[in-house]
Amino acid sequence: MAMREQPCPYRIIDDFGGAFSMGCFAGCIFYFLKGMSFAPKKERFFGGIQLLKRRAPILGGSFALWGGLFSITDCTLMHLRNQQDFINPIVAGAFTGGFLAIRAGTRIAVRNAIFGGIILGFIQLAEVGMLKMQMREEMKRMQQQQQQQMAEMQEMMEMQTNRASKKQQPKVEKY
Repeated sequence: MAMREQPCPYRIIDDFGGAFSMGCFAGCIFYFLKGMSFAPKKERFFGGIQLLKRRAPILGGSFALWGGLFSITDCTLMHLRNQQDFINPIVAGAFTGGFLAIRAGTRIAVRNAIFGGIILGFIQLAEVGMLKMQMREEMKRMQQQQQQQMAEMQEMMEMQTNRASKKQQPKVEKY
């Protein structure tokens, strides 16, 4: 539903990279704090850095896998259905959640697929709500702008009619 997305072949690569970066960033913060809390008092900073170096790229890779698989599925659905609407991301989220959990068994994969679909459904619902709210604000702004322009036009018309009526009045000479 986002209006500024790239076309699909480039979007997949962009989503892989964006998800990896996001996962690494979140992993840096989380694992640094976790490493600091588990390290001895005098080595807290180095303990945080050490755990960060070990675990943040792994979290980044997991995020990239999820983001890339989601993007591939979303683009495939867009190609097969020939339309981009709110259904594609929901189905893509469900497929991604189920596919990534398939090694744990079908019951867990189905549960994760349902959970992924529900989460993406809420995200799409929030996105549609935000778009409607933005559209209402834009419409109000446009209406105010139109009313202002109409008032300016009426002022100009009144000024022109006043000028025309002054020109039409005969001049009376005083003796």
